[in-house]
Amino acid sequence: MNILGISAFYHDSAACLIQNGKIISAAQEERFTRKKHDFSFPKNAIDYCLKNSNLCSKDLDFVAFYDKPFIKFERILETYLAYAPYGIRSFIKAMPLWIKQKLWMKEFIRSELGYEGKMIFPKHHESHAASAFFPSPFDEAAFLTIDGVGEWATASFGVGKGNKLEIKKELRFPHSLGLLYSAFTYYTGFKVNSGEYKVMGLAPYGRPKYKDLILTELMDLKQDGSFKLNMKYFNYCAGLSMVNRRFEKLFGGKPRKRESRISQRDMDLACSIQEVTEEVMLRMVNYAYKETGLKNLCLGGGVALNCVGNGRILREGPFQNIWIQPAAGDAGGALGAALFVWYQYLENDRDASGRKDFQQGSYLGPSFNDNYIEDYLKKNNISYSLLKDEDIPQEIADLIAQQKVVGWFQGRMEFGPRALGARSIIGDARSLKMQAWMNLKIKFRESFRPFAPSVLKEKVSQYFELDGESPYMLFTAPLKKEIRRSVSDKEQSLCGFAKLGVIRSDIPAVTHVDYSARVQTVDKETNPLYYKMIEKFEEKYGCAVIINTSFNVRGEPIVCTPEDAHMCFIRTNMDYLIMGNCLLEKKEQKPLGKNIDWLREFELD
Repeated sequence: MNILGISAFYHDSAACLIQNGKIISAAQEERFTRKKHDFSFPKNAIDYCLKNSNLCSKDLDFVAFYDKPFIKFERILETYLAYAPYGIRSFIKAMPLWIKQKLWMKEFIRSELGYEGKMIFPKHHESHAASAFFPSPFDEAAFLTIDGVGEWATASFGVGKGNKLEIKKELRFPHSLGLLYSAFTYYTGFKVNSGEYKVMGLAPYGRPKYKDLILTELMDLKQDGSFKLNMKYFNYCAGLSMVNRRFEKLFGGKPRKRESRISQRDMDLACSIQEVTEEVMLRMVNYAYKETGLKNLCLGGGVALNCVGNGRILREGPFQNIWIQPAAGDAGGALGAALFVWYQYLENDRDASGRKDFQQGSYLGPSFNDNYIEDYLKKNNISYSLLKDEDIPQEIADLIAQQKVVGWFQGRMEFGPRALGARSIIGDARSLKMQAWMNLKIKFRESFRPFAPSVLKEKVSQYFELDGESPYMLFTAPLKKEIRRSVSDKEQSLCGFAKLGVIRSDIPAVTHVDYSARVQTVDKETNPLYYKMIEKFEEKYGCAVIINTSFNVRGEPIVCTPEDAHMCFIRTNMDYLIMGNCLLEKKEQKPLGKNIDWLREFELD
């Protein structure tokens, strides 16, 4: 049985194919169109999912869409009416797309796919819950979903057992943790639905100076994690911006202009909203445990990508085991909708006992064999050398040790926002200068942004305060005291970006200024080649940790094809690119034409 899941029209559109309950393919539309966070109907992602299994739309038994458009339209109309006549500009801007397309979703999908079969529309948070619980390794678990907004719900908790989900309670619009975080994303000068992770990365440079103000003036937070926002400060219900003048007056000024200097106030605001978010998440988690009494927890929704909050839940929360959907945002809704049909609607059996999760490392996107890669390189007269399979791990390990930055393009592309060793840029975590170099010369992005470590699963507890696995890079963990370096009183007293120059550990390139790291544990069964390469690096150079950052530059999605990878390689200061068995060295490549100014192209995010 073939079930196609679709998410679209908000951000991070995606498609997923389930066959007899197994996840076969999943990908975001942005990877094909090269438009970051592309929200358009995922034609290319659907084509990939179908062609990867030699299917056409007539072979589909069900199509599932990740939310209920009519209920979402009801919420939008009711909200505009509540604020009328204020918000008329926003209303006029929003209505044409709804009236022309979104309200007729069933007919639109049938027309796009040429599909006449059955269609199912789970609720938005049912899709998030299904994406969190059904691929998890648990037969029974509490689930918690937190995001901006679906139809009406902004957060929900419930219980998953076997092949059934039951939502117990939900928080409703306009009271939303995701939208509150996005309001501060906007106010600190980053792009909403894109720059939230920048706020999270910026937070350790600041102080929680505004935390009490947020908790007293912006929200009424209850012990169970539920809350009400003081809507007199926000503009997102019917306006064209996230916050209003009252908000600006409360926090002492206008929003930071994008690309302008980041001030200490911006850092303090980031720190404050991050701490508030963690507090809300912990209260919600504690309440879910109190209500369910279960030992396992599954997390979904965009806020579940807040790995700092997840790390605190792991260390301080009451649950023994936690599993988080790698594509926790709206992209994962496509997967959740398809799984909802297979388990909840069709009532097929589900047995998770004694196994890993069902996500297959989240390596669910396109792959390209050596013949395809070599044909592309030869056709374009691109210089490369060919490595034997068994030589790749040692060759790349040696290059990393020589302080070279390597583009790593292997196997199936990752589903979700994190590079997990299939479309990655890798480097030496021991380097004193690699963090700044890769940010400015490779990624063309803000210097404060931390890099994640990939570490052999068996060695993680030697470097980090983490006993279990973190295969999807969704938990931060403190570094072990044994590998931290002492910091002088003068260095300890530094503020803001002055903290960046302090060497804090034996793996400084992946150590954030608060001694944390967003850890990816690497499993030899899930990604054997990547594992072997890091294993060789440890054998020869004594370190089981490398830098892993996504294979893209600022403003672009992660690369999908060899063509994407080669173009990114040529336009940046990467030293080497390994695609399949083909190794490219930068100094042997022809330069691009003078008419392309890559740095200028990505000055604006």
